[in-house]
Amino acid sequence: MKITCEKRELTQAIQTVLKAIPSRPQMPILSGIYIKASENTLELKATDYELSITCKIDANINEEGTIVLPGKYLYEVIRTLPGDYVEIKNNETDNSVNISSNAAQFNLLNMQATDFPIIEKLQGQINFTLKNNVFLNFIKKTSFACSTDESRPVFTGCLIDINNNNIVMAATNMHRLALIRENIGNLTNDNLKIIIPAKILNEFIHIFNSDIPENVKISCTHNKISFSYGNIYVISRLIEGQFPDYNRVIPKEFKTNVIINKSEFQSALDRVSLISRSGDYNIIHFEFIDDRVRISSDNPNIGKAEETIKVQIEGPGINISFNAKYIMDVLKAIENENFIFSFNQPLTTASIREENNSNFTYVVTPVRTKSM
Repeated sequence: MKITCEKRELTQAIQTVLKAIPSRPQMPILSGIYIKASENTLELKATDYELSITCKIDANINEEGTIVLPGKYLYEVIRTLPGDYVEIKNNETDNSVNISSNAAQFNLLNMQATDFPIIEKLQGQINFTLKNNVFLNFIKKTSFACSTDESRPVFTGCLIDINNNNIVMAATNMHRLALIRENIGNLTNDNLKIIIPAKILNEFIHIFNSDIPENVKISCTHNKISFSYGNIYVISRLIEGQFPDYNRVIPKEFKTNVIINKSEFQSALDRVSLISRSGDYNIIHFEFIDDRVRISSDNPNIGKAEETIKVQIEGPGINISFNAKYIMDVLKAIENENFIFSFNQPLTTASIREENNSNFTYVVTPVRTKSM
């Protein structure tokens, strides 16, 4: 192999496929990035068997060939090279690869390319397309609500539920649920329910990001899913199991609805939670009464904090407490100036919605305190 390509493009491609390299590879070959040079294209691949990523870039190919180089070292080497262009070529005298740019030169050992797992395109039974900005909005509105407890895999992923042209994405850890729904024309004629690992979806926030809306082509089998976006191709396993019925979790109506300015509430909550953040449960108390909310926290080992801001209350006042993180997480996903906080009783499920946006719903379970 002997190729020349732009350093910037190669760095981005390596950074993209690097996300599929496991932190503790089962086999040494899985720590490597497979690189194939042919027909003026450089194809990079990485996999941990559960996630596989392929990225293609343009290159000047003098000699075609395949190599496998240690991924993390390759990234650091390419990233720090001084020139705008990189030359990569096999050394004929030993089993190494020479990487050069301007006056800098590195030699990395070439791993056995024939040992690298074969990554074939997924031939799915169900295929559909989403715009990347729509898909990323779905992820940002839901994935934060997933669990990180690997002993309950179903809750570590996001559900995609498609019924004709209606699509729902939902995530829960059994203490909270985030859900967004859209009606998208020409989606699919099939009904589909799949659970995608959240850790993979969160990587897409960086991989599929673009100022110009582009198509993400999605293909599914019973246990795998693939995403094709520009020069990037991703295959991921799906999570097996039964996702909870999200419709049963969302209350049909609320006695109290409070319209709140997101920026004011978020700033106050961030300050007050400084006291509770080091506690075991990170509990924040809210007292809604007379068009005001009093936000407070009490940590016997540190002290107390409280702040009051103006709100618009429709319905009876209420005293209620939550895990502060569960409230702060959803505020980061809200883009509107105002949101609606809705309640029934101090120990029943509450809801947060964006004002003038009925497609997004977040429900959260309150925390029982000594005063309740």
